[in-house]
Amino acid sequence: MTSTAPRAVFVTRESDYQLLLARHATREQARFYLETRGQKFSELETRHERFQAVLRQARAAVPTDWRQTHVRRADLDRFLFAPEDVIVAVGQDGLVANVAKYLDGQPVLGVNPAPDLYDGVLVRVALDRLGAALPASLHDDVAVDHRTMVEGRLDTGEKLVALNELFVGHRSHQSARYRLALGDTAEDHSSSGLIVATGTGATGWARSIMEATGQQLALAPQERAVGYFVREPFPSIATGTSLRAGKLDQTALHVTSRMNDGGVIFADGIEQDFLPFDWGRQVSLAPSERVLRLVST
Repeated sequence: MTSTAPRAVFVTRESDYQLLLARHATREQARFYLETRGQKFSELETRHERFQAVLRQARAAVPTDWRQTHVRRADLDRFLFAPEDVIVAVGQDGLVANVAKYLDGQPVLGVNPAPDLYDGVLVRVALDRLGAALPASLHDDVAVDHRTMVEGRLDTGEKLVALNELFVGHRSHQSARYRLALGDTAEDHSSSGLIVATGTGATGWARSIMEATGQQLALAPQERAVGYFVREPFPSIATGTSLRAGKLDQTALHVTSRMNDGGVIFADGIEQDFLPFDWGRQVSLAPSERVLRLVST
């Protein structure tokens, strides 16, 4: 019996050029739309062509005895990843977070197609090293970060996993109402919602909250801990603000919804992919058993 050949799964998102064409149907209509507003269509087109060239080179680097396929970010929730897959995310750092929650231990290699545009914190495999890094990632012959993820588990059994953070709150800008419980302490809240972030996410949304509030939490990307941050908690007769931020390692944070309609939980900023969180529903938030295996060479 022969074993299944490894498969390189290339993950991308639509470029600004592709999104503009989808909106305006033809290249000329898209060009007219931008140029009549004083913007250069040629810049988007050049950037798209540059990206396509990087993607072609990356796919050409796959060993000849491997299989390969391509999936776009919008289709990730319908794609079936296999244990023998090696994921190649070609794009900006957020693309790694987008794919992470659909994986179960498969290695991820991030390729930055535009170092002049993207920071490359998570997409840091050089294109000229991809060919060697692909097989090495299957045999642990390459440096790998085991990055902590955060998990929200609802009382219904549903769960959502994120690499950066989970948001719990109202889908609009109105106040989110809920009850927090941490160990023996519980408190009713009215706020702009809360996020639970990993060490990876601590450089993004969580960082802006910490800078705004002055409440700093030290979180390392591979540390088995996450931090919770309440956004703009409102003090009143019925609501408190003592549970504003803290680190979660051994103890989960429990949240009970007090929102009759519009309560949601979503991961890594993807608001469209959410779990309803209406009145009476409960969620436990803690570090996930699942980790992201991010190739760092």
